[in-house]
Amino acid sequence: MRRAPRYRSPEQRVEIFKTSYGPVLKAFAALEPPAQATLHDDLVNLIARFNIAKDGTMVVPSEYLEVVITKK
Repeated sequence: MRRAPRYRSPEQRVEIFKTSYGPVLKAFAALEPPAQATLHDDLVNLIARFNIAKDGTMVVPSEYLEVVITKK
């Protein structure tokens, strides 16, 4: 499947992940403030590199596999 998550900006995406997505939250928690700032900037730049939106928002196409399990 293909989808393109949308956010107001690459910065918003990083802020949401910093506070609610476990692996990113843990990465920031493990770093001192200067390293947190560097990681933040690196993530924003990475997202911006793949951003296909032309209006300042963020749209990054991605693929994923969806698996549905039914119990009989």
